[in-house]
Amino acid sequence: MSIQRYGKPAQPGALPFSKAAGADGWLYVSGQVPRDADGEIVTGSITVQATVTLNNLKKVLESAGYSLEDVVRVTVYLDDPRDFAGFNKVYAKFFSAEHAPARVCVQAAMMSDLRVEVDCIAYKKEQ
Repeated sequence: MSIQRYGKPAQPGALPFSKAAGADGWLYVSGQVPRDADGEIVTGSITVQATVTLNNLKKVLESAGYSLEDVVRVTVYLDDPRDFAGFNKVYAKFFSAEHAPARVCVQAAMMSDLRVEVDCIAYKKEQ
């Protein structure tokens, strides 16, 4: 078994960690937040932040050769649980009912102006 690591965060102060690590077909994606390509936090409503966050999650998956359909489990961290409905509307655009992963959603005190963070575990049979 070999472990592969994918991507480094844009913020040097966040090191050391990888955006994702995989082994034996499993991929563990670190928590993604609403940051733009320059590492700046994208502020706004939960729908704005959820869209950026889930797009970031998708990009990390794709950089490792996975897709949203390979996701087995998702953990969602919301600063305010009242944001769940708004988050879920965005989430449904990324994960279809046919390929819906198992999901956990918890309230978590966020740093800065973050309203949401999402991590996941994906699996794809090794070729």
